[in-house]
Amino acid sequence: MTKEFENFCNALADLIKSYEQKNLALKIHENVDMEMVKIYGSNSGSLERAKAGLEEVDELAYDTAEHHPYWNILYDGSQMLKIVLERWHEDLTDDDLKEIHWYVEKIQNSLVNLPKHNAH
Repeated sequence: MTKEFENFCNALADLIKSYEQKNLALKIHENVDMEMVKIYGSNSGSLERAKAGLEEVDELAYDTAEHHPYWNILYDGSQMLKIVLERWHEDLTDDDLKEIHWYVEKIQNSLVNLPKHNAH
């Protein structure tokens, strides 16, 4: 961790404490090795955090476009997970299951079509 990022994290911790004194509970997740900090409001639970994380996966999939050999696996997997997270508190419909199955087939095809040096 760079000294600048460490200073930022310390200042951020002080700021968060000041808001906690005003009865605003915040959740902070730090990954110092990657120099990342995520701040969540008190009403964001595991499901909301999972959806936010999936948005970051989607961003990676869109940024890499089809230039990376794993792009299809990443993209199709994230689309499948979106369906699951959106229906987390409901039953999956027949259409949802068909769509998930379709993504599974696309992932299987992508695995078959990977360059041989990537296959294990």
